Amino acid sequence: MSSHDAQAGTVLAVVHEPGGAASGSALVFELCGPLGTAQAEAVAARIASRHRAYSVALEETAGRYLVRLSRAGAAGDPEPVPLTAELLADLLQPPCLGTLPVTGHQRELLLAAVNRPGAAGRHIEQLHWSWTGPLDIGRFTAAWQSVTDREVVLRASFDWTGAPRLVLHERAAVEVVHHRHTTVAWNDLLRRDRARQFALHRPGLLRVTLLDGPPQHDATGRATATRILLSYPHALLDERGAQLLVREFYRAYLADGVVPGGERRPDIRDHVEWLRSQDTDVARRFWTTAVPPAHAAVSPGRPGGRSRNTGPGRIQRRLRPHQTARLRSWAAAWGAGESSALHAAWALLLYRAAGVPGPAPVSFGMHLSGRDLMLRGAADIPGLLGNPLPMTVTVDPTAPLVDLLRQVRDAALDLSAYPWVSGDLIREWSGRDPGDRLTDTLVRFDTRPELPKALRSELSAQGIRVDVPQSVSSDTSLPVTLVARHDSQGGLTLTATHDRAGLSDADASGALSQCMHLLRLLPDHHDERVTVAQVLDLLRAGEVPLAARQEPGPRGFALAVLRAGEPGADVIGLVMVPGVAPGAYDLLLSEYDGPERIVSLVLDDAGGLPPPSGLRELGLREWPRPGRRLVLCGCGPAGRAAYEIARDTPYGTSGPTTVIMTGTGDAADSARALLRALESVRARSV
Repeated sequence: MSSHDAQAGTVLAVVHEPGGAASGSALVFELCGPLGTAQAEAVAARIASRHRAYSVALEETAGRYLVRLSRAGAAGDPEPVPLTAELLADLLQPPCLGTLPVTGHQRELLLAAVNRPGAAGRHIEQLHWSWTGPLDIGRFTAAWQSVTDREVVLRASFDWTGAPRLVLHERAAVEVVHHRHTTVAWNDLLRRDRARQFALHRPGLLRVTLLDGPPQHDATGRATATRILLSYPHALLDERGAQLLVREFYRAYLADGVVPGGERRPDIRDHVEWLRSQDTDVARRFWTTAVPPAHAAVSPGRPGGRSRNTGPGRIQRRLRPHQTARLRSWAAAWGAGESSALHAAWALLLYRAAGVPGPAPVSFGMHLSGRDLMLRGAADIPGLLGNPLPMTVTVDPTAPLVDLLRQVRDAALDLSAYPWVSGDLIREWSGRDPGDRLTDTLVRFDTRPELPKALRSELSAQGIRVDVPQSVSSDTSLPVTLVARHDSQGGLTLTATHDRAGLSDADASGALSQCMHLLRLLPDHHDERVTVAQVLDLLRAGEVPLAARQEPGPRGFALAVLRAGEPGADVIGLVMVPGVAPGAYDLLLSEYDGPERIVSLVLDDAGGLPPPSGLRELGLREWPRPGRRLVLCGCGPAGRAAYEIARDTPYGTSGPTTVIMTGTGDAADSARALLRALESVRARSV
């Protein structure tokens, strides 16, 4: 390795033999990769600096680099040195500036993206707008690169080898693609771009696409309108963060392609430090009682069969400006905002779908952007600072409607103190299961950052007109996500993104139409004695939508023989868990020509390990046989699962057990890392 950039895409591997270590002995890892002495020393130094409870030694023997970890100052300690998720991730970390833990919501989005790689475009966000006037493509590209150089969030990638985290890099290249107007239609471009997955383990998680429009005539002569598309992973940025980056890009473009000033601070690093300083005691006490009860009404529809369609659906409705003004005035008269009116209407729909008599708790997610944190400059930090938090209110048909309106208002105020609390923490504090979904729907009220007048004037002075960027979301991590925002005319637009497997387009459209119907009619009810039941009666003509509750996937493991191998040869076990690069093991099978028997062990995300009888069924029933070895391989997140299996093997046999673990990478890089490690194991076995 001669440079940082040369090794940025390298996937490292380690070879370890947990079964051969006596209790209390050191953890020993062979580093496998295109490593020189300096790079091996850097790995050892990184472990020593981040894991001070251990003594770290680097040994070089016959071109092999061994990292040895033992408990510092505890020579007689009988407890074995544990291989934690953080330690494994640090061992296999690519060259970088540093790492940051992901936020709770970010973790959920990341794992959803890597665990469902076949859902093309499901976890990609798009922002688009029009640019009319002169456009210098060279300056345009330089401006985006300057923004990337300044913003550490745009030089980040993700690592999910152990505990998911952000990896910060020195440099990342922004991708800018320019299409002529005759080469592709706009809707086709949107669809094709969404289908392109991001390599989340590599920096450069932003791409910009330009589509020229046909020449137009304006008052000054001829002007060309160009449509600009910005795409990024949902786990990296929220829409407000992307809008902030667009504003920064304008400044760079106007300054000949270079953002004035140095690297932004505060940034996501400061946000993480702020999170670490928070006192969780008060938040814990709040969420032990505020968590949605298990019997809360959460579904947007009554139970129904699965839809025949798949993928994300998107439906939009709009309140006219005068209707929006009436809704705002009506809510204000009762001491609430229009967001509370929307929350109350949505709570009524969830209650109606539940079909229960009498008072009942209703829960849905409320998105908090995290831009009003008590952190200096938080409002201008691009990133993913906020969280969806579950709001729970009680809907009582006999109670006045105004009571429900004030109830959702007060619940929102309570939640606003905890925009940094993640769903993982809420589940942990309240005793809910780690995989338990707290709500089925999310309501988000968006406000876009305004383009400063001075910046708009500077653009206009150069003959450039830009409109407000519009978002195209495909987030279907929940059955329904409802986004409300004001348009340029002052109307309130509601956009519902739904998972079509659980909620059909017709049912999603019906739910959104009923919500809009309530918002139009609520301002007609000025009497504080109007009850919830009377308002619900406004929906009697509409059918309750049908929704299928998402069932948990199969639990357990699957075992299969992939290659019979030669009689008496070693056994290679390829461990598969969600998040392993698709195709990595297929490439290994096609490129590895060793004599070993090769088997697969597919585990679900619950982490269930195969019983002793399972491995014996794969051809290990001949144990013990002197010298026969079991080699368990795990790419990325499967590495620790392979280690845990290897630690508990050989299931009463006398043969040695070896585990190979790699970092996170694509299929080709992961397969190459496994091949290097397998060759090292074979060389030692000869």
